[in-house]
Amino acid sequence: MAKVTSKLQLTIPKAIADQYGIRPGDKLEWIPAGDAIRVVLSKPQRRKGRTLQARLAVFDQATERQRQREATSVPAEIPAESGWKPHEVARGWRREDLYTRGRSR
Repeated sequence: MAKVTSKLQLTIPKAIADQYGIRPGDKLEWIPAGDAIRVVLSKPQRRKGRTLQARLAVFDQATERQRQREATSVPAEIPAESGWKPHEVARGWRREDLYTRGRSR
């Protein structure tokens, strides 16, 4: 049984949402029906975007690109006395450089 909140909101039980394909953002119509209320899912919106397989393929491609970046961008060891951190070496600049760039000393 669902409970109405102080903001007059109602949570749809997961079993019902799954059975009828109700997802976040879907619109429901509340129709008075005598002593009851009828809840009707408005015209199902076409889900725009890629299929699950297409999204997974894009994710796999992005993961492979990230692996390649990580394999080539950061040296194995950075001398501690250099004062540079691995991510600074990879990108070629430090935070401090942002404050002095373009200014005469």
